[in-house]
Amino acid sequence: MRKLMMSSGHLEEIAQKRFSEHIEVVDRSRDSLTSIVVEAGKILAKALQQERTVFWAGNGGSAADSQHLAAELVGRFKHDRKALRSIALTTDSSILTCVSNDYSYDDIFSRQIEALGRKGDVFVGISTSGGSRNILRALHAAREIGVHTIAMLGKGGGKATRVADCSIVIPSDSTARIQETHILVGHILCEVIETELGFG
Repeated sequence: MRKLMMSSGHLEEIAQKRFSEHIEVVDRSRDSLTSIVVEAGKILAKALQQERTVFWAGNGGSAADSQHLAAELVGRFKHDRKALRSIALTTDSSILTCVSNDYSYDDIFSRQIEALGRKGDVFVGISTSGGSRNILRALHAAREIGVHTIAMLGKGGGKATRVADCSIVIPSDSTARIQETHILVGHILCEVIETELGFG
């Protein structure tokens, strides 16, 4: 198969355009989301201060973000401090495949919330569309047992905005730009948490 090669100039144009798109989305997010991100960070900090657990979940790249952010709390973000109770619901292959096989893929996170969640915990659902069925079911399951809910979303927020207690909707329709901004928001949440808990 013949391999087509793009000129360096064309590839640089693509790269510059993506950098510009990223900066534009981050600027819009800063202008519209700062207060809600700080509010979400305070919710997380309060739960962790009370020895509650923060659960994270998402699909695909958002699953990776869930694991990344859970690790920032269990390990460290900017400061050496005690470990914080944080779990990504995307990591146990036996649970994920069992629930998918015996019930439905839509139930892989809600079943874990039902099993592990307790009143006062926080569930953070990450979905670029706001329409992921397994995230929506987990949000509903969390609310039923008194688990606070935060949704990190994009593309207008979708159905999740009607379920989550706190919705952080990235102002973009590009999955890549939304995911990039989600991890930025996640890092800001971690810094708010450490600062609120007196580690900053």
